[in-house]
Amino acid sequence: MRAAPTILHLDMDAFYASAEQAAKPSLRGKPVVVGGLGPRGVVATASYEARRFGVHSAMPTAQARRLAPNAAYLVPRFSLYRTVSDQVMGLLGQLSPLVEPLSLDEAFVDLEAGGTADDTASARAIGEQLRDAIRGVTGLTGSVGLAGSKMLAKIASEEAKPNGLLVIEPGTERDLLAPMSVRILPGVGPATGDHLRRAGMTTVDDLATAGEAELVRLLGKAHGVALHRMALGYDDRPVVAERDAKSVSVEDTFDMDLHDRVRVRTEVERLADRCVQRLRAAERSGRTVVLKVRRYDFSTLTRSETLRGPTDDPTVVREAAARLLEAVDTTGGVRLLGVGVTGLADYTQEDLFAQAAGERAAPEVPAREEQDAGGHGDEPTDGAQEQETAEQLAARRWPAGHDVCHDTYGHGWVQGSGVGRVTVRFEEPESPPGRVRTFRVDDPELQPADPLPLVRDPVDYSSWPARLPKSRSGPGSSGGESRP
Repeated sequence: MRAAPTILHLDMDAFYASAEQAAKPSLRGKPVVVGGLGPRGVVATASYEARRFGVHSAMPTAQARRLAPNAAYLVPRFSLYRTVSDQVMGLLGQLSPLVEPLSLDEAFVDLEAGGTADDTASARAIGEQLRDAIRGVTGLTGSVGLAGSKMLAKIASEEAKPNGLLVIEPGTERDLLAPMSVRILPGVGPATGDHLRRAGMTTVDDLATAGEAELVRLLGKAHGVALHRMALGYDDRPVVAERDAKSVSVEDTFDMDLHDRVRVRTEVERLADRCVQRLRAAERSGRTVVLKVRRYDFSTLTRSETLRGPTDDPTVVREAAARLLEAVDTTGGVRLLGVGVTGLADYTQEDLFAQAAGERAAPEVPAREEQDAGGHGDEPTDGAQEQETAEQLAARRWPAGHDVCHDTYGHGWVQGSGVGRVTVRFEEPESPPGRVRTFRVDDPELQPADPLPLVRDPVDYSSWPARLPKSRSGPGSSGGESRP
């Protein structure tokens, strides 16, 4: 434990939903839900307006629609979120060489290692300046927690939400934690929490009073000892700089189980291409291809194939994934597919290109013949099925919330699509709420577009924090506080 609150935890406020509201003037102040929109979709993030209706992350989207039927339901735009995340992480990197990202919108920073704070006053000043910088660069808000340990800094940022700052003074940890639920501690999930509840322990003070021996008896030595220390406020875990990713993967859950073997293979190849795109974006290659298949009965199978060396060739990954699929029985139906690459490296094994070329030169069975021979083409192929497939393709091209550009009306975003039509609202991040127009899904003047920057002319913080402007105050701004 440190003598000064020099570990900072930043958590962006309702990140995905806030980014969508910043990008879409017509949604500001209104309930917004970001996540999967199909029957099996799950909420990724809900705006604070939607949370008032009981909507929260990890909730089935169908349940969210019942709670907040008038909310805007949008498909995630990860390209936008990654861009904003890079901007935020860049600001954190100017504070210290020790930045530990936990996700796109959350990170720990060791201010002491960066020489930017060594006592409560300097830590608080940096926290306020960071919130100001994030607002100036991204237009979004984040909550900051400052404490002498990672555990307490994270608790502080959660208590400060939304758009606030909380400092926990070293030496006050025990009194702060005592009345809180045991679920506030790292490593206490629903199962452990329920186990402790049955033993009569519901608050952190209950854990501290029970003693280490009792927790070891209930949870085992490693977990029991660690949990007792955290209940007393002790946490000596260091902030660790970003580690290299060990794998790259993508997966999709389907609204209806896939039965057609040809369709399953097509989806696997599409996922393989997306996986390679991420692999190349990270400037990495990999030598082990992994296929994940969740079947109709929720049983999940994984298969892997290790290549002769690392590759980022989409053909090699696609063909390896297809070979792995051949060993999986999908007769009953498939609800989820995933393709990943592990064993990452910074180089590519050149002879794999020759390997791919040799395999492509081999004679292949036509797709229709493969379907007939395999006996898995049991989906109907009548007009209704073709109509449904056309609607699915339209929804994939025009996901709700994604960006479009029209030759006449300019930039906008998709409000929804169906029955051969797509509805678009034309507005930009710094424009007034725009007008809505409807087009055919195949309108030649309408094309998908890249997201626009949330802030057109961001404030220059390249010299921060040395010459950072004083923190602004205004509507929605929340000052810092200390928790004695």
